[in-house]
Amino acid sequence: MATESKVQIRPLADRVVIKPANKEEVSAAGVILPDTAKEKPQKGTIVAVGPGRILDNGSRQAPEVTEGQTVLYAKYAGTEVKFEGEEYLILSEKDVLAIV
Repeated sequence: MATESKVQIRPLADRVVIKPANKEEVSAAGVILPDTAKEKPQKGTIVAVGPGRILDNGSRQAPEVTEGQTVLYAKYAGTEVKFEGEEYLILSEKDVLAIV
């Protein structure tokens, strides 16, 4: 299994960078889906995590997620970015719904 190289994107505050899972190519019934019919993935791997959110009292809240975890996230959350030929999603930690 090949190891993934470190991403040179460093998120700020409570943001995380996610590498979305591949879109489904075939439906559950075995029908090949065109690009326009594919669902946006809601699952991905965290590749970078920000230092955490600053609370009202000035202290920093540590993030609950770490690099390498596979997570489920809100369907239309975050901002899609393309960096060095790869597609990533940058979103707030609060948009991460669960760790798989």
